[in-house]
Amino acid sequence: MTLNRREWLAGASAGVAGLLLPAGCAEAGHQVTEPPDPLAPGSVATPPPSAGAVTPEQFGARGDGIADDSEAFAALAAHVNARGGGEVVLRRATYRVGRQGGYERRTRYAFEPAPLLEFSGCTRPLTIRGNGAVIRCAAGLRYGTFDRRTGEPLFHPMPHRGWDQLAAPYRWMIKVEGCTAPIEISDLELDGNLAALEVGGGHGDTGHQIPATGIGLYDNRGGEVLRRIHTHHHALDGLLIDGPDWDGSEGPVRLIEDVRSEHNGRQGCSVTGGGGYEFRRCHFSHTGRAGISSAPGAGVDIEAEAGKRVGGLLFRDCVFADNVGQGMVADSGPSEGARFVACTFVGTTNWSVWPNKPGIVFQGSNFVGPVVRCFGDRERPQRATRFLACTFRDDPRLSPTGKVYGGENPDRPITDLPDNPNVRFSDCDFRLTHRAVLPWTTNAVIFEDCTMSQRASEQSYPRGTFVGRNRIDGNAVLTGAVVRGDLVLNGHLVPPGRVG
Repeated sequence: MTLNRREWLAGASAGVAGLLLPAGCAEAGHQVTEPPDPLAPGSVATPPPSAGAVTPEQFGARGDGIADDSEAFAALAAHVNARGGGEVVLRRATYRVGRQGGYERRTRYAFEPAPLLEFSGCTRPLTIRGNGAVIRCAAGLRYGTFDRRTGEPLFHPMPHRGWDQLAAPYRWMIKVEGCTAPIEISDLELDGNLAALEVGGGHGDTGHQIPATGIGLYDNRGGEVLRRIHTHHHALDGLLIDGPDWDGSEGPVRLIEDVRSEHNGRQGCSVTGGGGYEFRRCHFSHTGRAGISSAPGAGVDIEAEAGKRVGGLLFRDCVFADNVGQGMVADSGPSEGARFVACTFVGTTNWSVWPNKPGIVFQGSNFVGPVVRCFGDRERPQRATRFLACTFRDDPRLSPTGKVYGGENPDRPITDLPDNPNVRFSDCDFRLTHRAVLPWTTNAVIFEDCTMSQRASEQSYPRGTFVGRNRIDGNAVLTGAVVRGDLVLNGHLVPPGRVG
């Protein structure tokens, strides 16, 4: 079936904000709990600051949640940049930031955002120790397109690409760019305070493609480590990674660990350049659920841009749930080689994953809701999408909203793969107990040692090439399938060869 990517990336319905994430998706009836808070009291083990460490208070910050600490943050960053790096130490307090000036001719913003923690060109290690601090955007600032004279919001037909009507409360709360020494940021909450902004018209191809991101990492050639960070309610992305062009070689440590990025407007995480990043125990959920939804609206978007390549990504024990767009989408630019190990994907109003780039592997992962647009390769099978020891479910009890997306096909297949050669499912378990039916595929897709069952009475069409030992229970039509091993359909052994 033919899908329009932009329709599905931008056209999913809105949902309820502030919902719970699944603790796991192994079986129906599991307990649904919130993800652990990486900044809970007692979770932050803080080493003593080094000699020469700086604090926002040294530059005039109050950290009382009331005073505007934007200028102090900018002065602190300028001081660190002048020293080529250093250690920044925050205290467990709330720093209110975000300030807008008038029209700026250089940038042509109607309401120019003031800089915050923007670090550039560091040749010495840069360390930011949050100690449980909260950096929160001030209420009442503008985001979107506005008349710079009257301050009134402007709403244009999309796309809209003019720059002299833009407003943003900040470009990044933390930006690190062009550094050659290691970077470490830890124990912070970055709150974009999206519900308290004044939102104007859109900009870009669709939605609000205007800077307002929690953390941005750009072209850093040293190591990058983020630990125990909650980045949420930003009007654009919770985290944006645009590293140096990836050439496939082993580089410095790039680790994103125990990061929760949720309720952001466009993405939990955008990866537009670079490679070799490992994500551990991260949550990328509820994108587009807090008042602004801009395409793709994904948990994670792997989308190489500006002539760069993306590759060598590894996600372990991560959750992608209840995003307006896909849990993970990879569909643009020269990207390849992402691996997802023991991850959970829950699609409530959209596809659970859209992995349309070569070399993507899912291992020991759980899917609630349908999978679409897997990458197929007739000539080089190793580049096709692979699922190893994964589970596929449609049980609403495994969803944080009690809803599971059904896809656009009336028979609701759990995977929709009409022409995806050499996509492979090995040792996978499809157990459909609600309304979904088994995979809609052709014999170009390979099923190896899989178990499939559906409760729905509608016909399904898992017409793959079956190797090893496979079992199917339910109303399945196999006409055109190729059997090269043992296949049992509803208790009957299917003879080898092409099914007539």
